[in-house]
Amino acid sequence: MTGPGALKPDSILRLKVPEKAQVSCVTVHATSVCVDGSAALLIGPSGSGKSSLALQMIGFGAQLISDDQTTMKLTDGGEIRLSAPVAIRGMIEARGIGLLRADHVEASKLRLIVNLAEVETDRLPERRHVPVLGCLIRYVHKTESPAFAAAILQYLKAGEVHDR
Repeated sequence: MTGPGALKPDSILRLKVPEKAQVSCVTVHATSVCVDGSAALLIGPSGSGKSSLALQMIGFGAQLISDDQTTMKLTDGGEIRLSAPVAIRGMIEARGIGLLRADHVEASKLRLIVNLAEVETDRLPERRHVPVLGCLIRYVHKTESPAFAAAILQYLKAGEVHDR
């Protein structure tokens, strides 16, 4: 479902606000899911497991926003809203099975970027934030833990403890 004009995963981390104070909108090569209005953007190259992670999270109660392409829009209120391009709304790819229908939400606030191209090696890593469209967004690498999907889901539900 990749399309022309979709940004590559490493480009997401270099997005800047346009010089004019207009609302910015860009479509990126990424999958997105949400819980209670809080969204995770799953980035990584083709075959890195974006759709698989999203399917695991959906199985745990998350909702699909978009698979393979996600539209990011900077609102006048200074938050990034994620949504699906119309042509792929409500669909997710299950490798080896095909395209599946999925309950989805129209849009949700970006709260976390998950980079599936990098593996986290630290047990308690330093917090990372990256500027995306002028907003600082929490950023994590994947882990090899069988609880990874559940941990991302819990982050979206309740956040994290800030004092370490």
